[in-house]
Amino acid sequence: MEKIPQTILFLLLLVFTFVAVENSTAHRGGGGADEFHVGVILDLGSLVGKVSLASMSLAVEDFYSVHPNYSTKLAIHVRDSMGSEVQAVSAAIELRENYKVQAIIGPQKSSEAAFISKLGSVTQVPIVSFTATSPSLTYDSSPYFVRATLNDSVQVNSIASLIKAYGWREVVLVYDDTDYGRGILPHLIDALQHSDTYVPYHSGISLSATSEDIMQELYKLMAMQTRVFIVHMSSTRASLIFTMAKDAGMMSKGFVWIITNGLANIIDLLSPSVIEAMNGVIGVRFHVPKSQKLDTSFLIRWNKIYQRYNPNKLPLNKSISIVGLWAYDTVWALAQAAEKVGVSGNRNKRLQPHKNSTCLDSLAISINGTELLTEIVQNKFRGISGNFDLTERQLQVSVLQIINVVGGTWRHVGFWTSKNGLSRYLNQNELEITGSSASMPDLNPVTWPGESTEIPRGWEFPASGKKLRVGVTSSAYPEFISTSKDPVTNATRVSGLSIDIFENALKRLPFALRYEYQAFDTDGNSTSSRSYNDFVYQVYLQRYDIAVGDITIIYNRSLYADFTIPYTESGVGMIVPVKEKVDTNMWIFLKPLSQGMWFRSFIFIIYTRIAICLLEYLSGNRYLHGSFSLKQLGIRILMFFFIFEEKDMLESFLSRIVHRVWKIVLLALASIYTANFASILTVQQLSPALTDIHELQKQGGYVGFHQGSYMEGLLVDIGFDRSKMRSYDTPDNFHAALSNGVENGGVDALVLDVPYIKLFLAKYCKGYTMVGPIYKSAGFAFVSSASSIS
Repeated sequence: MEKIPQTILFLLLLVFTFVAVENSTAHRGGGGADEFHVGVILDLGSLVGKVSLASMSLAVEDFYSVHPNYSTKLAIHVRDSMGSEVQAVSAAIELRENYKVQAIIGPQKSSEAAFISKLGSVTQVPIVSFTATSPSLTYDSSPYFVRATLNDSVQVNSIASLIKAYGWREVVLVYDDTDYGRGILPHLIDALQHSDTYVPYHSGISLSATSEDIMQELYKLMAMQTRVFIVHMSSTRASLIFTMAKDAGMMSKGFVWIITNGLANIIDLLSPSVIEAMNGVIGVRFHVPKSQKLDTSFLIRWNKIYQRYNPNKLPLNKSISIVGLWAYDTVWALAQAAEKVGVSGNRNKRLQPHKNSTCLDSLAISINGTELLTEIVQNKFRGISGNFDLTERQLQVSVLQIINVVGGTWRHVGFWTSKNGLSRYLNQNELEITGSSASMPDLNPVTWPGESTEIPRGWEFPASGKKLRVGVTSSAYPEFISTSKDPVTNATRVSGLSIDIFENALKRLPFALRYEYQAFDTDGNSTSSRSYNDFVYQVYLQRYDIAVGDITIIYNRSLYADFTIPYTESGVGMIVPVKEKVDTNMWIFLKPLSQGMWFRSFIFIIYTRIAICLLEYLSGNRYLHGSFSLKQLGIRILMFFFIFEEKDMLESFLSRIVHRVWKIVLLALASIYTANFASILTVQQLSPALTDIHELQKQGGYVGFHQGSYMEGLLVDIGFDRSKMRSYDTPDNFHAALSNGVENGGVDALVLDVPYIKLFLAKYCKGYTMVGPIYKSAGFAFVSSASSIS
């Protein structure tokens, strides 16, 4: 009887154990592990969405086949955003309300991620996206957002280095007129400016743009001289752009197309017709190192799952794209983090509703969201895409790859790292490159659009467009500029130093510039029309785009026009006749040396002679000792004043050294004296008749100047009476005016720019000299419109 209660107790214990096991099995879904609910939001109508879904499904299978004893297992709940921000947010709310998902993978677009990241911040649910690349998604604005892909700003330096390596100086940006397309612009433009690359035009393509609108924009781009285009667009829009660009003839020789990583990363997923249209394009993409995990068996298993979801699609035989690899590694990272957090912490707390609350306020907060986020961003491992490191809440990138689309596929051109720049190869640790950086020969050859192997120069003369109107006018000195009309074509022909400098400057520009010369008053019928002030004013009136000639930079002209840097020396001087000056002074032989020099020389000679006599006397010279006599006195006087070397008279070694030094100094003085005396008797016979312009003005003298120049105003400012000023237009007239003198209708002096004076004196070197510069000027330069510079 006592055994019956024990039997009953044993049976009850067995029943309770069985019930507990059944409840535990039911709670774990029959799989032996706790379910960790994760939401997935993708655009399942896009190829990227389909590839990503297949990769994540395979990742779940592979992860738990490698870790069968894990206590957690991801339960994936997939929702289709259909490319709509509203649909994506609605799906995220539904996943959180109905399945209490602890993390959301996706969404696919940056605009969708911007909205859902706000939901993640409210509910403390990590949002992990492997496709949202917009730089606007930051930790400050979205603390629960993790970017398992590249930030678009990471690639801008590689693009700038690529452009610099090929020597292109101008690029045009073509982008989606969306948050995604515009997000990279500030970073890209800044990087291009640091590499001295100019962006003359931005082409933003609206999502509402029709095919006609896009073709019109392409024709606009083709009319420009810049031939280098950087494309930052979604795959759908980019496919249309390149297809239409090919139809417009913009995928031919001379054009350069560069695609960003957003398109280059999924180049394998584009249709063959689009890839064929993109032949010759170069791009920057994430570098996937070689891995044993990415073997043929992996692609076969992936294609089986891909066709399970897409039975009407053909298998992908090339590659599953970098985006698919990131989707695979993202699931592994989340699965590892879920195991560390565990389901035991999978709890939620609902906020207390309050007045004016929204549907977001009514969502439950994930208690373990912060812990899960920490585990995700601290997780580092070697995935199939390479090193998968999210420590800074975005994928850390060490290497980017440069590719060239050719022959229906792409091929390797080179690598780029932030530390070493561009190169063809990586070393073994794949963190540093080999060879010098930012040099074009370090890269593999590229097949450019039109199947050309010749590196495009980056610019061409546009099919249509205005020419630069270059105004020119003849100078009094044709050495600077001379203009004439071609009798056959009636075109303006020009020559001279100003033209040579202008045309050489244009050759150094990194782009083509079409121009034509237009003469300013070639006939010269009107004096006023030949004025340089009027010539410069034509640029202000926009008759010319630029004025080329011997134009002096002065203040009043700069009020309505801009000048280039000067290309000649500056200054204003006078040309005056020289007069002969014959000096009949009997003391002319003393003029070669100054009074101070004569005095110092005399003291030096006396000092030297005393030193020699004293040294000889102390050494016991026989000529200086003995009884006094007239002969002895004569010898002493001779020794004191001799100018030749008496070998028998100097007995001291020291006195002979002093004597030699004295002779050297004497020879130097003699040479200086001879040179100066010869100069006095020849060169200095010619002296300017006038040395001060103010003196000429006070004396009421006549002065000449270059007709049409600013000298007339300068002379008036100095104080000259207009009746004392005469203008001339040729060097021969200048010469005649000076040689004739005031008595015969000439002038006393000419006031000209220094470059003119040097040319005048080179031709008429006899009888004239230059005085000055008497006034400072800025030199000759070219003129452009102040409004055209901006």
